[in-house]
This record gives sequence, C-alpha cells and structure tokens, in this order.
Amino acid sequence: MNDRSEEEIHQIVHKVLDQYSGLLTGNLAGIENPHKSETVLSPNNQNVSIPKVIAIGADHGGFELKEILKPDLVALGYSIIDVGTNSKDSVDYPDFAFEVAKLVSTGKAWRGIMIDGAGIGSCIVANKVPGIRAGMAYDYSSAVNSREHNDTNVLTLGAGLIGINLAKQIVKVWLSTVFGGARHQRRVDKIMTVERMYSK
Repeated sequence: MNDRSEEEIHQIVHKVLDQYSGLLTGNLAGIENPHKSETVLSPNNQNVSIPKVIAIGADHGGFELKEILKPDLVALGYSIIDVGTNSKDSVDYPDFAFEVAKLVSTGKAWRGIMIDGAGIGSCIVANKVPGIRAGMAYDYSSAVNSREHNDTNVLTLGAGLIGINLAKQIVKVWLSTVFGGARHQRRVDKIMTVERMYSK
C-alpha cells in the first residue's frame, strides 16, 4: 500500500482534531472509558491487562504544570501515580523521567506524562527504557501524530515552551487518540526490533 500524501495526512489530523474538539470545551463523549482496563503486550511478550493509570512526573521546571494537570486527569477518571518532584527546588530530570518510564514499562501504569523545561531531555531518558515509545508534543498535531502513527506510551512536555491551556489540550487529545495500526503497526514493530537488537 502506498503511503498517503502529506495533504492526506493533514486532512486526517484535522479530522481527528475536529472529532476531539469537544474535549477542549469539557465534552468527554469522545474519550474512551478510562475505567476500563486495556490488554497490552508486555516487554516479555505476555498479554497483561492494566488499568488506565497515568504515571506523572516533573523536574523543578515542570513542577507547577504537573500540579495544574493532575486535577484534570482525575476529572477525566484516571488514577495517578505522582513520582515527583514535589517542589520548585532544583532537581535532575533524568531521575523522574526514568521513574515515569519504568512504571509504564513494567505495566504499573497505562501511560506516562513527564514535564521538564523543554521536554527534550526527558524524552531521551524515557526512550532508553525497554518498551517505551516516548514522544514530545508541542501542539495538537504532534500529539495526535505521536499516538496515531507511533503508538507512544509516554508524553513529554516542555513547560517553558507551551502555555497551560495548550498543555491541557495536548494531554487530552494524546490520551484519547487511538493508534492507527495498519502500516503504522509495521513501522512500530520495526522500531521495537531495533530496541531488541541492543537488549541484553
């Protein structure tokens, strides 16, 4: 099957955004039931059922945004595991990004959200953890694309780069966008094959 043109991809992205535009005004009709469990393939290739628990973490640069996002996640029906940090005192983002990614990788969390100043460093750290496909999102399209095309399970945000309202909208659409499968599944499988080549 030939890949879709760039114009077709843009149309798909806009269609998805339209579909979930109600999320931005508080209409939750487009969200999957967050109380349901999801059956996933664990890193050791066993089917496991995990509840929709969100692991969330931040460094000092992302602490305030983390605290702002937590009530929204609870309002959407998700359970939260907050790995810290718990103040604006200076800390190292790799410590918290690793904790978020580890909870997702081991099946203790359904997905993870990590916030630092730019989102880039935490994305790099999370992607070092087996089974993690972390993506940094900075607008609607990148959030949708990371889920639909890459089946990301960790979202990283740059608190210094995006505002509060945009961050809330990114989180909502990222949590509700379904993986597209088909040709995207083939590509995700290839990503995971590369990971396994370097696993011990």
